[in-house]
Amino acid sequence: MEIKEQNVIVTGAASGLGLELTKQLISAGANVAAVDINKNNLEKIEKEINSKNLKTYVVDMGDSKSIKDFKDKYIKDNKTVDIIINNAGIIQPFVKVDELDDNTINRVMNINFFGPLNLIRNFMPEIKKDDKDKYIVNVASMGGFFPFPGQTIYGASKAALKIFTEGLYAELASTKVKVMIVLPGAMNTNITENSNVKMEASSDNASFKMLSPVDGAKQVIEGIKKNKFKLFLGSDSKFLKFLYKLNSVWAINFINKKMNNINK
Repeated sequence: MEIKEQNVIVTGAASGLGLELTKQLISAGANVAAVDINKNNLEKIEKEINSKNLKTYVVDMGDSKSIKDFKDKYIKDNKTVDIIINNAGIIQPFVKVDELDDNTINRVMNINFFGPLNLIRNFMPEIKKDDKDKYIVNVASMGGFFPFPGQTIYGASKAALKIFTEGLYAELASTKVKVMIVLPGAMNTNITENSNVKMEASSDNASFKMLSPVDGAKQVIEGIKKNKFKLFLGSDSKFLKFLYKLNSVWAINFINKKMNNINK
């Protein structure tokens, strides 16, 4: 699918991968609706990018009403949507399931799973109404196919997003709407800060070089151009995919040892 002149929605657009996607999409000639909960950061990127092809919207992806209000405003401003990239997401505190409170669990599930679900459901009539190529991209995580101790609810939210995206692909297979699931590994973003999570660094966790948001965004956009269905980003995501297929029990124990400092 071509990028130029397409109307694109990017969630979590004010930082990290979302910001790089926004910048690169605009450079490629797309019109981008940058969605984020952080109004100050959206105002900063408006000034930084300074393009007539950029519109910003303050939206809480964990709130269904906020998403519905955004849809109504977006349609007034833009009329059509060609590509949706659900990138917004948060992690949980690095604790076990029984130490998490209900509010934290609900917030992680609402932003990571129900947010993309609600956005897609709200925009589906516009996505399907004409005979043009369209694209829905959901950014999950390697945590959506590989269990990480201390991130069980986060992983569950991303696993739900993964299987939802695969089901959506099946449901839309006979249409002109393409669907892609993106499964990034560790990326050099500020997701811990945005999630209000503190994390102690450990040399044991540095086995793989972190993927840069610039490279990640480039690969996602190339994936759209090439009509990809599934995209593993980063050497760690690709390695764990292989390891988990080879021997899932050994792989889980291997990662448990690697993450010992986080689990203490």
